[in-house]
Amino acid sequence: MKNKVLGGIYGQALGDAWAMPALLTPDETWNYYHQWFSDFYPGPDHHPFHRGFIAGRVTDDTEQAYALAEEIVREGKVTVEGSARAIMAWYDRIDGDNCSYVGPSTRRAVLAMKRGVDVYQTGRYGDTNGASMRVSPVGLIHPGDVEGAVQDTYLSCVPTHHTDVAVSGASAIAGAIAVAMQPGVSLDDIVAAGMRAADMGRKYDEHWIGASVSRRISMAVEIARSTRSEHERLQDIYDLVGATLAITESVPSAFAVLVMADGDPMKTATYSAQLSGDADTIGAMATAIAGAWRGIEAIPAWVTEKLRVANPEMDFDGIADGLYHLALANGK
Repeated sequence: MKNKVLGGIYGQALGDAWAMPALLTPDETWNYYHQWFSDFYPGPDHHPFHRGFIAGRVTDDTEQAYALAEEIVREGKVTVEGSARAIMAWYDRIDGDNCSYVGPSTRRAVLAMKRGVDVYQTGRYGDTNGASMRVSPVGLIHPGDVEGAVQDTYLSCVPTHHTDVAVSGASAIAGAIAVAMQPGVSLDDIVAAGMRAADMGRKYDEHWIGASVSRRISMAVEIARSTRSEHERLQDIYDLVGATLAITESVPSAFAVLVMADGDPMKTATYSAQLSGDADTIGAMATAIAGAWRGIEAIPAWVTEKLRVANPEMDFDGIADGLYHLALANGK
């Protein structure tokens, strides 16, 4: 199981950093790079969010997932209060008031928490993909337990994304990872678990506007499995499913690129980058699932080394070890 936890942790960072330099549309990304991504690249100077990022640097997706994982390991479980502490600490660490890449739901919630608003109220109206981009550690500590993953996903969502649609999207990622942690499961099993978890998460209170995440996953996967060319399928995903910050777009698109890549982490990251839009978030979610399924063996050693060098403040192996011990305890 340790190899799967490591795969999930490094997969999250891989998909995030690999897709970080992607631009806003598939055509824009292709016309700028003229090839499929074959290495980590720095953020382009004209990138609206990631200019100045070195090659291999992760974004807020992995920064928040790591912060959440630290709190989970410290407390030995997922809690609302721990999730709030993780996000607040991350926000202060990056000087969130002056940071261009803090998501709208997270920024609104953190500012409310700083004003002393009850943490069960600060996440109201949070419907973007901040909840799903950081949720991978929750799935990793619940091997085979979709219900447990969804319950803890809800707790992780409350401070910033306390809406049924956000819980649904985040649950899809956590539930898929929980099943991917099991030996002998298929990619179809993982997709089905994500859809089931999305429907379970949608039943939580704080109803809000948003399409069905599970039905949009089904639509996205159908597009991914069409007979059209890779570029055509990615353009169809971009046009018909969407690649924005909306959780009802980015989560289904993450499942689409995962399926296109047959769960291979490197291909998943590459397709995420070419999809463009909120590519780093889609890549982080999709490749976390792929890494948990295929294990750390599916991620080349030069990739993990580059991630460690470009993100020296993050002890990926150490945090994976802490999550692994919780996964062992939960799996008993």
